Amino acid sequence: MRIAICDDDLREQEQFEEALRGYDGALRAEKFSSGASLLEAAKQSPRFDIVFLDIYMPGESGIDIAGRLREISPDTGIVFVTVSREHAVEAFSVYAMHYLIKPVTTEAVTEAFRRLNESRSKYKERITLMVGPNRHTVFLDSICLIESDNHAVNISLSDGSKLRVRMSFGELERKMNKNFLRINRGISVNMDYIAQMGTDTCILQDGKRLPIAIRQSAAIRAAYDNYVFDRLSSRGNFKGDKS
Repeated sequence: MRIAICDDDLREQEQFEEALRGYDGALRAEKFSSGASLLEAAKQSPRFDIVFLDIYMPGESGIDIAGRLREISPDTGIVFVTVSREHAVEAFSVYAMHYLIKPVTTEAVTEAFRRLNESRSKYKERITLMVGPNRHTVFLDSICLIESDNHAVNISLSDGSKLRVRMSFGELERKMNKNFLRINRGISVNMDYIAQMGTDTCILQDGKRLPIAIRQSAAIRAAYDNYVFDRLSSRGNFKGDKS
């Protein structure tokens, strides 16, 4: 999960990080002191899942920054953080998800993430996994790759992080959706993250090269081609031959 906090006050940034750790010690936020630096980072992939944005910053309006952020990344959850409710009505004009009053507390952060999960659960599939002693909720569209590894499974996520769960590959594979394609024994790939499908190698968008099962190569490539065709058709980008 990609999280951002934008506040020109470093003490407020530290207070937010403490509140975030109280909610989930595994989460980390990218910190920005200006709207310009936040917007530049927002252009990078993957997009921010949630942004905590101070409304009052020197020479900048948090409302204006939120409007520009919404243009860059429409699905990012925006949470305003401020000392006053003065701009609450304007916040809703840029579809802010929540509005927090400083000082930020763990309870307030928890409520913000509850709203984020609630909004996403309406249209995004997710699973809950045990990673060591902790429970992790993961959206399927953030999973790039699952790989069997010595009675466990390694999960690669779109933000570059990895999870290791103690379960069989088959059990986890059954929790995936139709976006996932098994390309070799113990290797299943989210087809949205494939950059190139060759005859013996699958290359992901991050450059990772994966071996394809030779005997199933033709079927694997056909399955991927069909998936791409269906996605293009559903987005209205495929204009079949009308001749």
